[in-house]
Amino acid sequence: MPADVPAEESRRTPLSRDRVLRAAVAFADGAGIEALSMRRLAQELGVVPMALYKHVANKEELLDGMVEAVVAGLDPHVPGADWKSAVRRRILGARDALVRHAWAAQVIRSRTSPTPAVLAYLDSVIGMFRAGGFSLDLTHHAMHALGSRVLGLTEELFDAPPSPGPRATAKAPVSAPAADPAQTAAREAMALRYPHVTELAGAVAHDRSSVVGGRSCDDRFEFEFALDLLLDGFERLHGQGWTSAPRP
Repeated sequence: MPADVPAEESRRTPLSRDRVLRAAVAFADGAGIEALSMRRLAQELGVVPMALYKHVANKEELLDGMVEAVVAGLDPHVPGADWKSAVRRRILGARDALVRHAWAAQVIRSRTSPTPAVLAYLDSVIGMFRAGGFSLDLTHHAMHALGSRVLGLTEELFDAPPSPGPRATAKAPVSAPAADPAQTAAREAMALRYPHVTELAGAVAHDRSSVVGGRSCDDRFEFEFALDLLLDGFERLHGQGWTSAPRP
């Protein structure tokens, strides 16, 4: 519905599954997925909650439909592209969608089985490998190696603790908060016991604005770094005629 259409006219628009899903996506984008309920969504649409159940059976079906709406909106495959650039573009496009819809990664992780749109997306990625001459064997292992990254997200071992504040920059330095003696002592003990972990953690910084789903160490640079390593490895194995079968 165009932005210049009055709210009352929007409320008189007949309810449909598409309208319900678009409203749910917009609500989750603005208020977060935790705030979404059938009652709240009905209020947004100006209808009674029971009206929603004519289009989605329950909240789980609503969440499935929201994933469908996001994934179905991804840029389609561009014909003629080589397999490597096509796969890379497809995966980074999925990641961009997850950055725009910060709730989507959490919902995708919560699904017990892939939705039809997710299956269609996975089918397109597999098709790119096959069109590039990959064997079924190598394609199978490539998809396993990509794992959740094929959908634009990375499963990290641990979530990072919340940052105490914005990162300092050359143009806008941030004053360090007053040191907490207990925290200082804990950091010093950590450094003594796990010197390499502490050194690495203190040396790196990540762009939190490009993190998917609030996960630690999942910014755009880290994601592309790992993706390109995998694609380069697939390319090398493909050129060698690699197979998982034991060689004679």
